[in-house]
Amino acid sequence: MSEIVNPEELRELLGAPMPRAVTKERLSLHPRDREWIAASPFVVIGTSDADGHCDASPKGDPAGFVKVIDDRTIAVPERPGNRRADGYFNVLANPHVGLIFMIPGRTETLRINGRARLVRDAPYFDDMIVKGHRPILALEVEIDQIFFHCGKAYLRSGLWRPETWAPDALPPHAHLVKEVQADVTETLEELETYYRPENYEVKLYQG
Repeated sequence: MSEIVNPEELRELLGAPMPRAVTKERLSLHPRDREWIAASPFVVIGTSDADGHCDASPKGDPAGFVKVIDDRTIAVPERPGNRRADGYFNVLANPHVGLIFMIPGRTETLRINGRARLVRDAPYFDDMIVKGHRPILALEVEIDQIFFHCGKAYLRSGLWRPETWAPDALPPHAHLVKEVQADVTETLEELETYYRPENYEVKLYQG
């Protein structure tokens, strides 16, 4: 194994970035960025605590669920989940975050890096109501850097090509939970009932 241990070695291996890749970074939202965020139903938020322990958390809702507050600020609503809140505890220790906005079928992504804070209520929460439910809290992000990322990873992976999909490559989620979590006391049948789509979806906004 040959490990890369310094920036100079890494740069020599990768080569210099093309000028357009360097200059594409922006400090505030372009109208097209706003359109992308409005069309995106899914974002992944990367965080790290003060000691460097990382978390990447997916957030999803109907397209446009992320609120644009102004040209330098966005807000991501929080819905009922498993209550681990790993990313949110990270933000309390280290506000730096990275977000990747996706649009199904598009190979490009919109990336935002910035500094976040947690807000328990704000006037714009009324704009984030889904199925009658206001968000529990919101992650406000002050933008430090924003740019579009090319689609090579999506093209290589075939992520949006249905002919490449293999959802049955692994057992259903209930089976995975039963197999990998030693302390689970529910029977497999109980877990299958819990994770059945028609039952699970009822709880999406109710906790």
